[in-house]
Amino acid sequence: MNEHLYIVTYDIADPKRWRRVFNLMQGHGEWVQLSVFQCRMNRRRLAELIARLDEVIHHSQDQVILVDTGPVQNIKPHIVSLGKSFEPLDRKPTII
Repeated sequence: MNEHLYIVTYDIADPKRWRRVFNLMQGHGEWVQLSVFQCRMNRRRLAELIARLDEVIHHSQDQVILVDTGPVQNIKPHIVSLGKSFEPLDRKPTII
């Protein structure tokens, strides 16, 4: 599947745009903290996310950062978490 693990963080100036970005991100990954998500995506899903974010944000006021941590099959993240524990996103099959 060639998925990579991305850490997506954003700073959105307007509360209405922030809510739109938050709702958009919920469809693409797991919420980690207030404006931080971890997402497992292939190139196509990444391109779709970037295009949708590009339509929502105000380019002179907002910022979205996507950090590619590498292929998910090779990722063993070294995370230091204070307070609540941090769990890397793990894809599990869903049987319906």
